[in-house]
Amino acid sequence: MDYREQLRAFINENISFTHEGATLSDDDNYFELRFVNSLFAMRLVDFVEQTFGIEITNEDLDLQYFSTINELQALVSRKLEQKGA
Repeated sequence: MDYREQLRAFINENISFTHEGATLSDDDNYFELRFVNSLFAMRLVDFVEQTFGIEITNEDLDLQYFSTINELQALVSRKLEQKGA
């Protein structure tokens, strides 16, 4: 299943663009682009756990898994598959 739309909506509501009208592609790294901060990272982990009913473990807390919409999609899909959903 594809969860990108839900992930996009959360990210777009919680990032700060320095240029009005700027958009992100699903492969843009919003951390490297400095659109987000560490507080956003904690909120993103909480959003993913609550929205998809999965547990993010210490092993999952690699910034790579949370840095783009496509990486998040892969993480959520993998965790749901492990959970049997």
